[in-house]
Amino acid sequence: MHTWFRNTIIEPGLVPLFCFFVAMIVGFGFIRLSVRLIRAQVRWWPGNVTPGGLHIHHVVFGVVFMLIGGVAGLTVPEELVGWRSVMAALFGIGAALVLDEFSLILHLKDVYWSEEGRTSVDAVFVAVALTGLLLLGFRPIGVADSLDLRGEPYALPLSIAVTLLNLGFAVITLLKGKIWSGLLGLLVPLFLYVGAVRLARPGSPWARWRYRPGKRRGERKMAAATWREKRLRRPIIRGKIWLQELIAGRHQ
Repeated sequence: MHTWFRNTIIEPGLVPLFCFFVAMIVGFGFIRLSVRLIRAQVRWWPGNVTPGGLHIHHVVFGVVFMLIGGVAGLTVPEELVGWRSVMAALFGIGAALVLDEFSLILHLKDVYWSEEGRTSVDAVFVAVALTGLLLLGFRPIGVADSLDLRGEPYALPLSIAVTLLNLGFAVITLLKGKIWSGLLGLLVPLFLYVGAVRLARPGSPWARWRYRPGKRRGERKMAAATWREKRLRRPIIRGKIWLQELIAGRHQ
């Protein structure tokens, strides 16, 4: 374990990113424990912050932590890895607090415990997954190509071409309603290629544009997409919701 940590995290200079990753997970776990205790009306837990009757959501504290950690991190010299790691951890805690109330920002109303509130948990899951892939050595599309082709005379035009091609696959994947595949594909392009060639989800923009009623091929594809949604995707979604509610609490 020590050898893996040294070779994967320390030597590539990813200690601040690792601290951000751990702090984000710990921050999310703490705040979810806090809100569940508040919801259960546990007497010994401090409860909400309500000075003068005003309920201050924890997204406010998250923004403050992100500003302090981000700005301070920009001013710390690169050789001071310890302090940079501390600032990255502070930024990670702030990110967890902000993402945990992502649904409130998106809908501009308190939907924390409603069905729409699951969007916040999805946002945290995506952030953790992407950060974890970065720690494992995956690089964003474009960056990876530029580093692999560095020094070659054709590096820049080829890197731009490959990046635009992958971004095109990403757009198609997202239009097909496959958000997870589109986001993870920014680090693992295989997700983009598979998502772009597979059937779109029934309610996605791609399905509305391409699987039109009245056309035999479009109706056949819509029927196949609907079957996949009901028989294959929904059981997976139910499993994901079960895991989300196990971690974050049951939404109404």
